[in-house]
Amino acid sequence: MKKRFLEAGQIVSTHGVQGEVKILPWCDGPDFLGGFRQFYIEGKPYEVAHSRVHKNMLLCKLSGVDDMNAAQAMRDKVVSIDRQDAAIPEGRVFIADLIGLPVYSGDEQIGVLKDVYSGPANDVYIVKGEKEYMIPAVSEFLEKVDVDEGIIRVRLIEGMAT
Repeated sequence: MKKRFLEAGQIVSTHGVQGEVKILPWCDGPDFLGGFRQFYIEGKPYEVAHSRVHKNMLLCKLSGVDDMNAAQAMRDKVVSIDRQDAAIPEGRVFIADLIGLPVYSGDEQIGVLKDVYSGPANDVYIVKGEKEYMIPAVSEFLEKVDVDEGIIRVRLIEGMAT
């Protein structure tokens, strides 16, 4: 079952004295995160009064966080988004929906997707079973990725197992 709330970043520090927080995005980037009008922190909704991208971070003013002390109390907290508020392009999926899916090569289950490494050229799927596999997330190696069916099918070549 898909989770309603997805972890999308972490508050790493404060910014200024007006209660702004600096969020390190765990998603596609600060621009994507800046498109949301509401975040969830420890299950509580926070309206986004305003936000802006600064370097690789999102500077954000949250409702009810009005001074540096309140912002400091938010430090290290995880920022989540509501899946329903996220518009993702056709054919793309959330990594959170992939983690834990069984991975097959032919008819044999080789393991479970444990992590996704985002590299400079493409993502790499980390699959753990009897062996550990590092599989580039490109069409040459991914035969099928179906979150609704709950399956990933891959084409292995020599050297993918570690």
